[in-house]
Amino acid sequence: MVFEHILYNVTTRVATITLNRPEKRNALNGAIVGELRKAFSEAESDPEVKVIILKGAGEAFCAGADLEYLQQLQRNTREENLADSKELMQLMQQIYYHNKIVIAQVEGHAIAGGCGLVTLCDLSYAVPEAKLGYTEVKIGFIPALVSVFLVRKIGEGRARELLLTGRLITAAKAETYGLLNEVVPADEIADHVAKVAAELCTGASANSLKVTKRLITAVFDQPIENALEQAAQLNAETREHTDCQRGINAFLAKEKMVW
Repeated sequence: MVFEHILYNVTTRVATITLNRPEKRNALNGAIVGELRKAFSEAESDPEVKVIILKGAGEAFCAGADLEYLQQLQRNTREENLADSKELMQLMQQIYYHNKIVIAQVEGHAIAGGCGLVTLCDLSYAVPEAKLGYTEVKIGFIPALVSVFLVRKIGEGRARELLLTGRLITAAKAETYGLLNEVVPADEIADHVAKVAAELCTGASANSLKVTKRLITAVFDQPIENALEQAAQLNAETREHTDCQRGINAFLAKEKMVW
């Protein structure tokens, strides 16, 4: 399968999905979300794939939403924003519930939606220089969809801190919060992640890994589908709010907002 915005390859039972817009800091838009969905579907249906590595080309892992995409949000109708939110929602569900192990290899900053992708992965490794955070509130938006997963991953207290402040944190702090599994030097991270992937491929049953993931996701009382539906509705509503429009305009103009 050929993609325009990502790279996809399979070697020794490991599928590597690379966000490949380095000139845009691998920012997300509708097209790249669609390609990611196709790539994760391809990996899920491929019996030769046991582990997936998600990474970014260039200096950033993913800088969040693309600037042109942010501009488009302000012109969308409520129905268009809801449809777009649900497309992202479906990608998040796809990664979270994927029947293969997904590893994030974070070799640069992971911000907003980019940090959301890291949140969804089963295992995450980052270089010391990487900064991570959910900055949506700083531009009048909300981290709606990712909040459903972040609370489950690191607990309510830490999630409140990160989501409400919009502050970027170091990779070392993200590790102490449980957002990352380990911080690995830049010259070692590729080999380290490859070793983890290889050990999963040879050291554990594919079915056991799949079922264990199901067990982990089943321990929470609130059905994730219900929470995501509500989050998608809030996502679409917030895009129409004047705060969001003002914040995006200021961000695009490189002006600092004072809320």
